[in-house]
Amino acid sequence: MTIHHDGVTIPVSRGGRGRPLVLCPGLLTTQDDLRELIELLRLDHEVVSFDLRGHGRSSPGSRYTFDAFLGDLTAVLATLDEPPLLVGHSLGADLAVHHATEHPVAGLVLIDGANPVPSPFLGPEDLPEFRAMAAELAVGQALSAADILDLNLEIDAVRGSILDRFRRLDCPVTMIMSSSMAGEGGRAAWRNQNWRAGIERLTREVPSVVTHWLDAGHGLVVTHAREIARILARC
Repeated sequence: MTIHHDGVTIPVSRGGRGRPLVLCPGLLTTQDDLRELIELLRLDHEVVSFDLRGHGRSSPGSRYTFDAFLGDLTAVLATLDEPPLLVGHSLGADLAVHHATEHPVAGLVLIDGANPVPSPFLGPEDLPEFRAMAAELAVGQALSAADILDLNLEIDAVRGSILDRFRRLDCPVTMIMSSSMAGEGGRAAWRNQNWRAGIERLTREVPSVVTHWLDAGHGLVVTHAREIARILARC
């Protein structure tokens, strides 16, 4: 089906059998990128997948803010007849947590995102590196380099207060995290340590959260699709 929301056209795919599951992709990730994971999840779930505005088969939007992307997810979920298992990767995980604190869901599976890290990832010393990275990532995308950088700064701010939202959740929460989120070299060791410290902080504050660590990078939804599907089959 196709959803028209906030001036954006969002094609939605639905397939498989079983408990309903909505998969929310991360920044600059599309349904096509997640094809293997989607097909595996369809063995155990009825999977609803979509592209965020300006991604894949969805049309561009007039704004690319956290709230704009959250509106896209909410519009997709409004088409369902029952609360689904909500799965999000990276930005999609943060969107899923925000949605679940305002609307019923059967459970949350958060993949390498929604992490209440103790320190922001983008300090002043990191901006030149991330500005250059955003310029590379923006090639061929609807989002500009400024859109990508601004959104990453906004995600940093969102994660600064996301722990309070975890405390408000009344559904099962499973985290699937990468051991090398930031890769290697430069400040990667510090970023990876900060990433792990955020989850340690979360599980101290909200002990009901179940955590799985994979020996992978931030692209684990592509590189470790089978491992993720096996974990989700038990959720």
